[in-house]
Amino acid sequence: MSRSTVSSATSTAGGASPDRLLLRLALVMFIGFLCIGLPLPVIPIFVKHSLGFSDVGVGAAVGIQFLATVLTRGYAGRLADQRGGKRSMMQGAATCSCAGLVYVIAALLPIGDVPRFAVLIAGRLMLGLGESQFVTGTLTWGISVIGHQRAGKAMSFSGMAMYGSLAAGAPIGVALFNAGGFIWVALATVVVPLLAALVAFGVPAAQGPHGERVPLLRVLSLIWRSGTSLALQGVGFATIGAFASLYFTSRGWSHIGLGMTCFGAAFALMRFLFGHLPDRVGGYQVAMASMAVECVGQALLWIAPNEVTAMIGALITGLGCSLVFPGLGVEALKLVPPHSRGTAMGGFVAFQDVAYGVTGPITGVLAAGYGYPAVFLVGAVAAVLGIVMALVSRTQARRVLAQ
Repeated sequence: MSRSTVSSATSTAGGASPDRLLLRLALVMFIGFLCIGLPLPVIPIFVKHSLGFSDVGVGAAVGIQFLATVLTRGYAGRLADQRGGKRSMMQGAATCSCAGLVYVIAALLPIGDVPRFAVLIAGRLMLGLGESQFVTGTLTWGISVIGHQRAGKAMSFSGMAMYGSLAAGAPIGVALFNAGGFIWVALATVVVPLLAALVAFGVPAAQGPHGERVPLLRVLSLIWRSGTSLALQGVGFATIGAFASLYFTSRGWSHIGLGMTCFGAAFALMRFLFGHLPDRVGGYQVAMASMAVECVGQALLWIAPNEVTAMIGALITGLGCSLVFPGLGVEALKLVPPHSRGTAMGGFVAFQDVAYGVTGPITGVLAAGYGYPAVFLVGAVAAVLGIVMALVSRTQARRVLAQ
C-alpha cells in the first residue's frame, strides 16, 4: 500500500498516524478474541465433567472450531481482498456473538447431555466461521493501514493481542465458570465481540491494492511449505489449549487456568519486545530459533514433576511460539502479489487451523491411552519437524524469488 493511500485513510480519523491506528486494531483484536480465550479452558471441563464425555469428546469439541475455521479461511481472505478488512472483521464479530448465543442454548436446554453436546458443537462451528473472518479481516486491515513493508509488525501486534487475550481470558473464564457455571461464560462470549466491533467502528477502512485475484489454490502452491512449518508449530499451542486444564486437574494442581495464562503472557511479551525481528533480520531465522525454544517448553510439560515446572514449560512454549507466525508470514507474503495478501493470509493461517483442529482429537486418543503428559511429547517432536520444514521452505523460496 502506498504512503499516499495510508495518509488518505488516516486523514479521515483526525490525522491519526498508522501506528496509532494499528494499536487501536490490536485493542480490537484483544477484546474480540476473548470470545476464544474465555471458553477455551472451560469447554474441556464442561464436556468431560458436566456432560460426561471422554477425552476424545473433549478433543473433538475443542478441535472442531479450528476445522470450521480452516474451511472458511478462503472465503474470509476473498472477503478481505474484495470488500476490505473492516467488512470482514465486523461480519466476523457478529458471527462470533451469535456463536455465544448458541453456547447459551447449550447451557440452558433442559434436555439430555448428548443433545446439549450437539448444540455446543454447533456453536463451536459457528465460532470457527466468525473467528476466520474476524482474525483475517483485522490482520489484513492492519497490514493495509501500516503498509506491507512493515507487515511483520502488523502480524506481531495482532498476535500479541490474540495471545494476550488468551492469557487474560483463561483465568477470567475459569472464574466465571466457578461463579455461575457455563452460562456465565456463554453470556460473556456474546458480549465481547460486540464490544470489539464498537471499538473498531471509528477506525477508517483501508483498502489494499487492486488487481486480478489470484486463485486460492495458486496461492497455496506458493506458501504451503511455510504453512506446513506453521502447522507443526501449532501443535504445541493446541496441546496446551485442549489439555492443560485437564492435565493440571488430573495432577491435583490448583491453578488450572494458569497454564494458558503463562503461555499467553509469554507469547504477548515476546511479540511486544521482539516483534520487529522478522522484518529486520529475516523471518526464517527467527521462526527456526523460536521452534527450538518451543520444543524445550513442550518437553518440560511432558516431564513436569510439579505444577511450577509445568507452568514454566507453558511459559517457554509461549516464548517459542510467539514469533513463528510473523516470521514465516513475512516470508510467505513475499511470494504473492500485493492485491492477494488477504487470500494469502487466509490460506496461511488455515495451516495453523488444521494443526489446531487435528491435534485435539488425535491427542485425545493418545491421552486416553497414555495419559496427558504424552500429548506434550507430540508437541515437542512436531516443533523439531517444523524446523526441518522451515529449512525446506527457505530453500524453495530462494528459488522462486530468484526467477
